[in-house]
Amino acid sequence: MKPLERLGEAKTPDGTVLQLYRHDGAYLIRADGVELMSTRRHLSEDKLAEVACAPLVTKPKARVLIGGLGLGFTLREALRHLGPDAEVVVAELVAEVIQWNANPEYALSAEAMADPRVRIVHEDVSKVLRNNVGGFHAIMLDTDNGPEGMIMKENSRLYATRGIAATMAALKPEGTIAYWSVGDDPGFVRALENAGLEVKAMKVRAHATSGPFHTLYIAS
Repeated sequence: MKPLERLGEAKTPDGTVLQLYRHDGAYLIRADGVELMSTRRHLSEDKLAEVACAPLVTKPKARVLIGGLGLGFTLREALRHLGPDAEVVVAELVAEVIQWNANPEYALSAEAMADPRVRIVHEDVSKVLRNNVGGFHAIMLDTDNGPEGMIMKENSRLYATRGIAATMAALKPEGTIAYWSVGDDPGFVRALENAGLEVKAMKVRAHATSGPFHTLYIAS
């Protein structure tokens, strides 16, 4: 049996410990010992980018925001659906997560991050939203485990009333917000609808053939 190899450790502003591991060619990040994401299960993260970015494939100078770099799957999928003049802004709160993805020794996101369309911002996505009013054709938010599955408390404000309002304000006309959630959250749907958004829910497996279902909320 191949060992679990710890490659790095970081702390979020609220003290949550993130650890990067490698096991039998796969990578995973744990938050206080709980698996947060893995390269073995990422179909729902791919789908998040597809539903947000596929409609923009012919959009000149499309500009999109990804909240949370993770292991880079949403970024890589977004690039597949956007034109050569697009811009993908990725906001990541934890510097070490950016460093892990950029490390060419790991099979993560070094190539995608070097794409000229990509701009990585070491910043809380909430601040990026506030600083880019009317700035994005699509916004993809995959921070933590979604509105109810919080591991890092600093992410919770993104899903509250003010966070929803700031996200809406950062959209261009006819823009789309795509939220990733570990499961269903009817209360969050009501909050989005109360803000004036039309919401569609989509169930997607973590892996193409097995594993749990995650929920994507597409709001426009």
